[in-house]
Amino acid sequence: MRQDMKKPANLRADVMPADGYLLSVDGKLKKRYDIAQEAMTEGSKLKQKFPIVQVAIYDAAEQKFTPVELRETEVSE
Repeated sequence: MRQDMKKPANLRADVMPADGYLLSVDGKLKKRYDIAQEAMTEGSKLKQKFPIVQVAIYDAAEQKFTPVELRETEVSE
C-alpha cells in the first residue's frame, strides 16, 4: 500500500471522542465528521435508504445524541 493512501483509523470502542460529530447506527458509532451538517446529511441519506434503522448524531463536545428522523416529504416519496 502506498504511503499517501493510508486507511483511516477505526474508532475505538472503549473511548468516546472529545470532539467532532459521530454517526450512530443502532447504538453503534460508525463514522466521525468534523462538521455537524456533514454528519446530518449522511445520517439522513442512511435513514431514507433504511427507515427502520435507528440513526443518531453524537455531538462529542456536548456529549449529546440527536436522533435523525424522516421528514414527511421523504416518507411520501
